Amino acid sequence: MSHLQQSLLFAELSGLSYYDEVVVRPVSASIGFDSCRFFDRDGAQAYVMTSDRDTVVVCRGTEPHEWNDIKADANAVAVVTETLGKVHKGFNDEVNDIWPLLEDVLTENLQTLWFCGHSLGGAMATICAGRCYLSEISVKPAGLFTYGSPRVGNRQFVNFVRLNYSRWVNNNDIVTRVPPVWLGYRHAGREFYLNHRGRLQKINGLLRSRDRIRGFLLGLLQFRIDHFSDHSIDRYVENICAELLAREGSLLAREGSLLAREGSR
Repeated sequence: MSHLQQSLLFAELSGLSYYDEVVVRPVSASIGFDSCRFFDRDGAQAYVMTSDRDTVVVCRGTEPHEWNDIKADANAVAVVTETLGKVHKGFNDEVNDIWPLLEDVLTENLQTLWFCGHSLGGAMATICAGRCYLSEISVKPAGLFTYGSPRVGNRQFVNFVRLNYSRWVNNNDIVTRVPPVWLGYRHAGREFYLNHRGRLQKINGLLRSRDRIRGFLLGLLQFRIDHFSDHSIDRYVENICAELLAREGSLLAREGSLLAREGSR
């Protein structure tokens, strides 16, 4: 699979993780996962899906009606972690709850290992992927994909392990801007930014600020607050899917043009 295809798959799995097992099991089976296990301890939740070649750990994100999730998001105190540096205490506490369950399963895993998640789930997936390097887990993560993830730790933490980390940011998604930098928090991984039109674009500084203003104004015209609506995992899936279709369509058109040229010779 191409990187965009992988990104779409893991975004869809991150969205799927918000559903109950009765929904997730048949859907995951239909796309090739023979095993789907749900883990829940004190509100910290994750699915582990396994096919004949891959194992995917999907951490469930924030659920507004779950007090444990709200408390985890709000607790921005930094604490020393098992790796190096400091991490967000709320996120780390969530992982502390569920990690023993995941570690038991992953210690026996021999398949290619992936982590993904949206929002709080992205923060949890980031910490879990890092912990694999300090455990008895023999298969280290092949990749980490997060969507709308907040900042997780300080500079020492994000530089501790060089993960193959793809971090997706959708225009004005407010969650990707917290906790603030002035508290010492930093982002990790390679960023993939979706602009106000939902297209993948590499921009920073003033150009990004202008793009975010355009997104905000466009949102107002559609009677929505862009900072919150852009955080929806459905928006991530929709935009990544559109980007993939646009690129594949462009590639097919290019191939058709090349074939036409060859045929005219």
